[in-house]
Amino acid sequence: MSLRLDFLRHGETEQGGGLRGSLDDLLTETGWQQLNTAVAQLAGWQRIVSSPLRRCALFAEQLAVQRNLPLEYSNDLRELHFGAWEGKHPSELMQTQADELGRFWADPYAYTPPGAESLQAFAARIDSALQHLHACYAGQRLLVVCHAGVMRLLLARARGLAPAALLQVTVGYAELVALEFDPRCGLRELTA
Repeated sequence: MSLRLDFLRHGETEQGGGLRGSLDDLLTETGWQQLNTAVAQLAGWQRIVSSPLRRCALFAEQLAVQRNLPLEYSNDLRELHFGAWEGKHPSELMQTQADELGRFWADPYAYTPPGAESLQAFAARIDSALQHLHACYAGQRLLVVCHAGVMRLLLARARGLAPAALLQVTVGYAELVALEFDPRCGLRELTA
């Protein structure tokens, strides 16, 4: 039995773009509006699952109360930890670490920034989260509030892209993506 997962990226954050990773930014007023608009006309979820980082969790908490839905946090759905690059914008890194940034953009599986989580470890924890959600909620439809990196990884797989093409997948603020997951068949992208 498959599991329907509607992935929602958090909205705009107070610290803006760049490599936010494990930083626990808050949403801006615009970020809240983006998320509320994204889900305003949608329903049908049995549960909300969220990254514990505040840019995801605070909206998930509000929506769970509004919709009277159970809420669960998953540490495995946190964003990739960027190590020494945490909080830096790529334009800043271009000034001091252009070669390293280029290697990361070209193939994030082959190059890990200093002190960062490897893409292999990141993928393993996302896989763990998927397996857990399927084991607990197969046959249901969940809203998952999380991060661009999580969604890029899953979309790249669902679209059959090569691992090195991961960063070619774009995910905007408050973007909603529907996926179906079955451990026997993998991931399939759905129309939201």
